[in-house]
Amino acid sequence: MSLRTVLARARYYVREFTGEAAYDRHVAHARSHDPQARVPTRRAFERARTDAREADPREGFRCC
Repeated sequence: MSLRTVLARARYYVREFTGEAAYDRHVAHARSHDPQARVPTRRAFERARTDAREADPREGFRCC
């Protein structure tokens, strides 16, 4: 296995673990269903994702 392959796999797992790949999946999904659809910016996507997570009572109390 080449170093490039090892690094690509490591990058994939880090992006999945941190949630960074969620936006890319969202954009791909939106484009596949409607190529002309407006896709939110990464910042707007992350804000909506954070708001939804904090509004969920199953997540518990967040103090900060």
